[in-house]
Formats: sequence, structure tokens, C-alpha cells
Amino acid sequence: MARFGDALATGADLVSAAERAALKALARLDGPADLVCVFVSGSDPEEVELAGERAMALAGDATTIGCSADGVIGGGRGAEDQGAVSVWAAMLPGVTATPFDLHAIPEGDHLAIIGMAEPGPSDTAVLLLADPYIFPAHSFVRRSEPALGGLPIVGGLADGKHGGEDVRLFLQGETVRSGAVGLVLGGEGVIGTMVSQGCRPIGPSMAVTKAEDNILLELAGAPAYDKLEDIVNAISPQEQDLAAGGLHIGIAMDEYADRHERGDFLIRGVLAADPDQGALTIGDVVEVGQTVRFQVSDHDTADGDLVERLRAFADDTGGAAEAALLFSCNGRGTSMFPSSDHDVRCVQQALGIDAVGGFFAAGEIGPVGGHNHLHGLTACVLAFKS
Repeated sequence: MARFGDALATGADLVSAAERAALKALARLDGPADLVCVFVSGSDPEEVELAGERAMALAGDATTIGCSADGVIGGGRGAEDQGAVSVWAAMLPGVTATPFDLHAIPEGDHLAIIGMAEPGPSDTAVLLLADPYIFPAHSFVRRSEPALGGLPIVGGLADGKHGGEDVRLFLQGETVRSGAVGLVLGGEGVIGTMVSQGCRPIGPSMAVTKAEDNILLELAGAPAYDKLEDIVNAISPQEQDLAAGGLHIGIAMDEYADRHERGDFLIRGVLAADPDQGALTIGDVVEVGQTVRFQVSDHDTADGDLVERLRAFADDTGGAAEAALLFSCNGRGTSMFPSSDHDVRCVQQALGIDAVGGFFAAGEIGPVGGHNHLHGLTACVLAFKS
């Protein structure tokens, strides 16, 4: 019995592509869909909106959610920088999907988030799609864990061809033009999450000995910039090229581990370097005493890490996955691999499944080290069984 279906359609006429993708995905099911996800890539935001609404209209009584993106994933392939629609459909008896529509409103000297659905005792995960130009996704993901009872949050940041005004979110048959949308998911049909950060460490692990917010001032008692310079001078020319193209830093998830190797870190970007001050600006707040290690990434490392993480996930879940949603960074795809299809095919092959839908995100959301984070350059998976 087919419980999951997916399809991807391309073409200049996005509404027609939406119809073809939706009808094909739904036709794969042996009954009415309970959940339908729609992801649309296109240059005209009004047409993107019409395409999303058309696909949702064909979903019948199913819960519907989706967004605009730079590229979409479905039908065993990825499509970037072209008009395309991906539709993922599922029959999920016993799974609850409670929609929510979030908005940030000023409240004193900060923003308050309204619209969150309250999770129940049987809920297992949260699917979140956000407009990064308006919604404070980073702070929401970091601060929402107590309110959500520690549920894992998986999803991504939507985007549009020309930035903020082109972003569209879809929920329950309608278009939402700002904020964030999502589902609180419950039931045994939601089996787990996987995050691949795709980096490997260079140089030694070091303790942060002086820092201010997200500025590293000292590592292991020396200026942070000087430490980085020593490490880069000691690595191979190939790794030096990788570091020059995009250097990262890993923040250790377990300070008590004897060793900190690949996969033991939360990966963040190195955003700026100040040789005069000996300081480095990174993409997260660090505290004195935390352990960090510099990181680089290339297609071989990203490929190996994704395959390794997926195989470990399959082992941990007893091979139960039958379908998945995939949120890959828009810096992956053909920017990192020979083909846009790389990540989706890895997921299909490693988990032994066919129905994988999703999009290339402007930021990905998923748990690392037991806590939810907003990432870059990752692939995040939410897996289901019937």
C-alpha cells in the first residue's frame, strides 16, 4: 500500500507545473492525503503564489504547508535557478498535524512571537518554515525549546528570486506573506531527525580564554587571530585554499569529551578577522571555557558526512523510514556538488526510500547535540513511516 508520494515539475508556466506535480504526487497514494507539502521556485512572486495555492487546492482535505525557495527537491532530483514546483504527499493515519502561523510584534524593547500552537504530550516534532527577512528565526529557534517541551524543530528559511518582498509562505490553502508557518506533529509516524553539517576539523581543539559575545579575542591564552594564522600556515596548500574560500569554526557540544572530532561540534562561520586586535568574529555567541576547533568543508567531506549520518540514522531507527522531508542549504546543490540531485539521492539510497521532498533553503533548522539550531551549509531531514 502506497502511503507516500512526491513529484517535481518544471516549466515557465508555474501554475501548470504545480498542477502536474500535485496530481502526480497524489496519484501515487492509495487514498486521500493527510499532509501535503508544496515548494515553489520562480522569478515572479505573484505566479509563485498562484502555483502554491493551486497545488494546495488539489490536496483536498489534507493539511497543507510550504514556501517559496531558490530551488526545490522532489521526484528524486533537485531543481535550482529555474521555475519548478515540488509536491510531497503523505497518508499518515494516527499522526496529528496542528498548523500555526507566527508573527513578531514589538513589545517594549524586544519582539514577542505570537501564534504558536501549544504542544501536547503525544507531539514529537515541529516543522518550521520562516521568512528570514522579517521573522527572527535564529532567536526563536534558540529560545523556544522550553515552550515546546524540548521538541526537535526541523525546517528551513524560505527565499525569493529578488529577496524579501518575493518570499511566500503557504499554510492551509492560503498564502502568508510574512512571519513563519509550521506544524506541530505528533504520533508514531514521525520517526526522527538527522542533521549533516558537512565539515571536518583542522588544527587542534582549543579553549576560549577571552571573548565578548560573538567575538573571539583569545584562544588557549593567545590572540585568536594569531592562533588561526599559525594553524593555516601549518596545513596543506589544498586545505589553505578551502579555508580561504570559507572558514568555519566548531563549538564543542560536549565539553567533557576526551577528544573532539568531526561531528562533535556545532558549526558556525568565521565572519571577519581583525589582525590589529587579534580578534575573530564568528556566527554565534561563545563563552570563556568553551572548546572550539576550526573547520573546512568541500564536496568530499560534505558527501562523506551526509552518507555517514544517514546510515547512523537508519541504524538508530531500525530502517523504519518510508519517506522524508529534506532541507538542504542553497550553498550545497551545484555550488558544492556536480549535480543538484546529490543530497536527495543520498537520502533515498541511504534510507532505502523513494518519496523525498523539500527545498534549497537560505538557512536550515535542525537539532544538534540535543538542542535546536539554525544552520548554514547543512542538510536536515525529517523522516516518516506509515
